[in-house]
Amino acid sequence: MIDQQTPLRSGAPGLPVRPRTGRFLVLSVVFVCAACGLVYELELVALASYLIGDSVEQASIVLSVMVFAMGIGSLLAKRLRTCAAVGFGLIEAALALVGGSSALVLYASFAWLGESRYALVGFSLAIGTLIGAEIPLLMTLIQRVDRQDAGGAVADLFAADYVGALVGGLAFPFLLLPMMGQLTGALFTGAVNAAAGGALVLWVFRHDLGARSRRLLVVVNVVVIALLATATVLADDFERAARRAVYGDEVRIAVRTGVQEVVLTGADRGSLDLYLDGRLRVSSRDDRRYHEALVHPAMNGPHRRVLILGGGDGLAAREVLRYPDVASVAVVDPDPAVTRLARTDRALAGLNGHAFEDPRLTAVTGDAFSWLRATRERYDVVISDLPDPGITASTKLYSAEFYGLVGDALEPGGRLVVHTGRVGSRPSTFRTVEASVRAGGLTTRPYLVAGRGEGSEAGPDRAADGAQAPRDWGFVLAAADGVGRLGLDPGAPALRTLGARELAAAGRSAECARRGPERPSTLVHPRYWEEP
Repeated sequence: MIDQQTPLRSGAPGLPVRPRTGRFLVLSVVFVCAACGLVYELELVALASYLIGDSVEQASIVLSVMVFAMGIGSLLAKRLRTCAAVGFGLIEAALALVGGSSALVLYASFAWLGESRYALVGFSLAIGTLIGAEIPLLMTLIQRVDRQDAGGAVADLFAADYVGALVGGLAFPFLLLPMMGQLTGALFTGAVNAAAGGALVLWVFRHDLGARSRRLLVVVNVVVIALLATATVLADDFERAARRAVYGDEVRIAVRTGVQEVVLTGADRGSLDLYLDGRLRVSSRDDRRYHEALVHPAMNGPHRRVLILGGGDGLAAREVLRYPDVASVAVVDPDPAVTRLARTDRALAGLNGHAFEDPRLTAVTGDAFSWLRATRERYDVVISDLPDPGITASTKLYSAEFYGLVGDALEPGGRLVVHTGRVGSRPSTFRTVEASVRAGGLTTRPYLVAGRGEGSEAGPDRAADGAQAPRDWGFVLAAADGVGRLGLDPGAPALRTLGARELAAAGRSAECARRGPERPSTLVHPRYWEEP
């Protein structure tokens, strides 16, 4: 049974510090707790966006559920006002444990259960409820140390709370994430949270605690900090086990860059898979067919100067460099770690034909949208080998404004080719990409190529029973002054998986898939809603 706190009295009798000092300490803990609370929130949004996709949807879920839960927590805290000190201490210990372990549990549910949405909602609800219970209890505690009018106390509390949230919001992306990563960063934040809450109650308000409550708080905080510390020590082992559960036993390289997580599996180029932020980006089983279908139809015409947007793996460049009359190739990719891996990893460099060693190729690090806005160069062919449009970070690279910039970068008679993702499962996205290209001022000719092998470039399509689902790839060929019939350049190299007859059939298949009106996607009105 929790001992009752002594009734509030004028001034601060029985406290080990002077009123002003006590008030400063309470507001300092408000600052720390607010910073920790925002870190938990941002960590949930970041990890859910990485695991599930669509950061707008995940941020909306986390924020709305947490704000709702904070209201519930505030109401529930009314019952604890008569024992505010011990109640606050227990709430902070619970918040530290739940918030600190949230990334660990969320990642575990994704790795071993294949589903993390329920865990996301559950943690958002629990963390929001505990955060919501803080302010009413802190209001009681600050009145306990230095009685003042309610308006002044509320102003002080919210000022400390908002400044703490600012510090937590900035610390997460600029300190915690790059220095510790998501798992260790969340665990460290939980330990700080528990230490701050426990120290305040056990020191400043120790005379308001009975012996039983004091022992309870000490034991609870020691257990929570010990659990978080143990989890921190085991975090690397946990992460390796989770990666094996997600990617299999042949993980060779796993690194978190400043842009994304890069995972490379497979011992040789015949079994190589490249994952970017958990999504299968390259599979050696389907690589040749996908990249032949992407590159060679666009090369039917002048192609001395070629621009590849994305494609840091070097596989699209491999196909382009098979044309001896190509004078220069520019590859613009946002992550230098991917291009470095494509250059130095023996299996991946073998798969891309050592494209980055060709003197005709220039690798540029940058965002494709910003780079196109700044460049004055003009190209005969632009190849858009970017992540799927359903991924929020890529949405602007599938907008009408983006294709307008591409059109400005094309030479007269130049051509653009865009990969649109899987048509069978996402026909609306396929039509939206084509509509967006047209809205950018280009004429279009779509085509659809069926995949072969065991994987797909845009991610493994598996049915509920684990079997391979049917898959295909959609592409849009575009030009400013009209697109002729689909075909291959007379000087095209011999292709292993794609012929002129199949390419003509690919155009007819796309005509069936493009039926039905679709509006273009723009920067201020994105229209890619389907799951990636």
